[in-house]
Amino acid sequence: MGRFSFLILLSLSLCLSLFPHTSLAQIRQNYYANICPNVEKIVQAEVQKKFQQTFVTVPATIRLFFHDCFVQGCDASVIVASTGSNKAEKDHPDNLSLAGDGFDTVIKAKAAVDKIPACKNKVSCADILAMATRDVIALSGGPKYAVELGRLDGLSSKASDVNGKLPQASFNLDQLNSMFAANGLNQADMIALSAAHSVGFSHCGKFSNRIYNFNSKTPVDPTINKTYVTQLQNMCPRNVDSRIAINMDPITPTKFDNIYYKNLQNGMGLFTSDQILNQDRRSKPTVDAWAASSTAFDSAFITAITKLGRVGVKTGRNGKIRSDCGVL
Repeated sequence: MGRFSFLILLSLSLCLSLFPHTSLAQIRQNYYANICPNVEKIVQAEVQKKFQQTFVTVPATIRLFFHDCFVQGCDASVIVASTGSNKAEKDHPDNLSLAGDGFDTVIKAKAAVDKIPACKNKVSCADILAMATRDVIALSGGPKYAVELGRLDGLSSKASDVNGKLPQASFNLDQLNSMFAANGLNQADMIALSAAHSVGFSHCGKFSNRIYNFNSKTPVDPTINKTYVTQLQNMCPRNVDSRIAINMDPITPTKFDNIYYKNLQNGMGLFTSDQILNQDRRSKPTVDAWAASSTAFDSAFITAITKLGRVGVKTGRNGKIRSDCGVL
C-alpha cells in the first residue's frame, strides 16, 4: 500500500472513531432518480390532496419534521407507535400536541409510493416526511426548494430520548442558540426556522403566563403589544381549557411568510421564545432585515431547512426502510 493510500485510510478511520454517527454516504438531490423516478411527484400529489382537506396539514407536517430531526436525527422515529414493551417518542409529553394530520400525510404518501411496484419498500418514511415538509411550505406560500434525499429510517424510538431535546416556549436566546447549536445550526438558522410559527396554532396553556401571571410585579409580559394582549385574553380567558387553540400569527395565519418578523417588531410574538428574537440586541438585526425583505428571508430559510434535514441522517447498518412508518 502506498503512503498516500495509507494516509487516506488512516484519516477515514480517525473520522469514524471520532464521529461514529457521521455517514460517509451523503444525502443528495435527485437521490431516487434511478430507483423511483417519480417519487417527488407522487408525494406532492398526496400532500396536495391532504392540504385540500385541511390547512392543518401545513403546520402539522412542518412541526413533525422539526420534532423528528431534533431527537435522534431526521429518521422518522417520531412516527413510530408505542408498543406494550416500548413507549415511543410520539408519546412523550412534548410530542402529545403533534397534530394527527402530519402523521396522516406521511402515511398516505408512503402508501401511494409503495403502490408503484418499482418503488415498493425503496423509499424511506424519513425521506417522505422531508418531501412532504417541502411541499406544505410551498403550498402555503413559502419558498420553494430542492430537497435532499437518501435518509434511512431509524431503528429505535424511545420517549426518554426526547427529554431536553426540544425548545420550549419559555426559552431565552441563549437557550435557543444552545439547543440549535447542538444540532449544527447557528443563530441565523434558528431565527429562520422560527418562522414556522408563521402558520399553525398553539394551545392557550403554552402562553397564558404571559397574559395573566408573568411575574409577581407585572401580571402581563410588558413586551406584548397591548391590543394583542386584549385579543389573547378574549380568546383565552382565565381558567379556560388549556387545550383551546389559537392562531400563532394573528395577521396572516395561513400564509408562510416574513410577516412573522413584522409581528415580532410590533410585539406580537406569541411565545417568549418568539418575542425574545426582537428584544435581544444580538438577534434583533436579523429580525429587522427579514421583516424588510422577503427575498432575504426566503434564502435564509432554504439554507436553514436544508441544514436541518441533514441532522443525524441514518445510512447503512444504522437504518432501514420501514414498510410501515409506525412500526420499527
